[in-house]
Amino acid sequence: MKHEKNIISKSEIELTITIDPSEYQKDLEKSAEILSQRAAIKGFRPGKAGYETVKQQLGEVKIMQESLESIIQESFYKIIQEEKLETVGMPVINVEKMVPGNELVYKAKVALLPKLKLVSLEKIKIENKKTEITEEELNKVLNDLAKMQTKEVIKSGKSTIKDKMLIDMDMYIENVLVEGGQTKNHHVYLNEEHYIPGLKDQLIGLGKDETKEFTLRFPKNHYQKNLADKDVDFKIKVNDVFELQLPEIDNEFAKNLGQENVEKLKELLKENLTKEAEIKDKQKIEASILEQMIDKSEFGEIPQILIDSEKRKMFYELKHDLEHHGIEMEQYLKDIKKTEEQIFKDFEEQAQKRVKAALVSRQVAVDNNIKVEKEELDKELEMIRKAYQGNEQVEENLKRPDVLENIIGTIQNRKVLEYLKAEVVK
Repeated sequence: MKHEKNIISKSEIELTITIDPSEYQKDLEKSAEILSQRAAIKGFRPGKAGYETVKQQLGEVKIMQESLESIIQESFYKIIQEEKLETVGMPVINVEKMVPGNELVYKAKVALLPKLKLVSLEKIKIENKKTEITEEELNKVLNDLAKMQTKEVIKSGKSTIKDKMLIDMDMYIENVLVEGGQTKNHHVYLNEEHYIPGLKDQLIGLGKDETKEFTLRFPKNHYQKNLADKDVDFKIKVNDVFELQLPEIDNEFAKNLGQENVEKLKELLKENLTKEAEIKDKQKIEASILEQMIDKSEFGEIPQILIDSEKRKMFYELKHDLEHHGIEMEQYLKDIKKTEEQIFKDFEEQAQKRVKAALVSRQVAVDNNIKVEKEELDKELEMIRKAYQGNEQVEENLKRPDVLENIIGTIQNRKVLEYLKAEVVK
């Protein structure tokens, strides 16, 4: 195995690694065995076909693709140890040459661990202020529960601020129908703020089958950029008006929610709200510790490869969150009038903070010998398996070194934060 080292900057290097066929033959044979278990090899039971048979039926390229990850992983870490490089994060791999029976050549761009001088923990000041649940907050939750059991009764009279309306709505700008601005049977709760400022005020006092035309000025910061800071003409037809009848918050109400009486219900709600507040207080403390440590520590040059990697993570987190709410990334970008490249640029500052937080956590772990024990990893893996029971893809992922490394990193970060809280929180 040969390699060349190219220094890109103080914080990044690129390795060109060349592996002779004789060095990766054992990986091909192991991959052929795995393939023979997964694929149907004519004339053989699963896992019983030899290397030459698998090569003949599936092709040597298929075997090489299967073994590529293990070949690169083993050779990369061997070179890192040989060069005595202190690296951080995952390398960026680019395969230059992959032909069966020939040398395998790939480039690995990798980040070098930047110098870091941690602030003394004596300079980190954190106060543990516990959030108290007020009677006002408790009553708000009770009222929200009551709203969930609201009865909607059609009324014949005019609408009031306590009612709900069902309307057809058309929006125009300079007599042109706004794209997506035509809505049938649109629900408007007159006692709540609407996403169109001023709309509910125009509807109060109208009755069933009445129509109305009016103009509203949209705010400059309205999320629909095509309507922001513009006069929009509305044509409204009222289809129905509903009186909202809220239940009394009494013992009967509490019993419907599985509690003995209102007092017991309030006790349960206060207990749940307290637990939620404790979680939020904990998160605030952890964020404050890391922010102070980042601000007061001294960092060397941060590798751009780490920042770019973090930006990609943030992008996929955003995409996943949007999909969870039924929003396509393409539509989101269209609505905010930005490209993916612009989104990545917007992530730069936050990505730098997240990278610095990871570096701080790593250094605290090294300085204080905070490690993840096998029992801790096994427990975490068991929890993941239970959460995704029967999911074969998750089971396969848990065997991957990079996935295991991420899980170990997550556990270690938790342990570091617990250590820091014990040291600095007063």
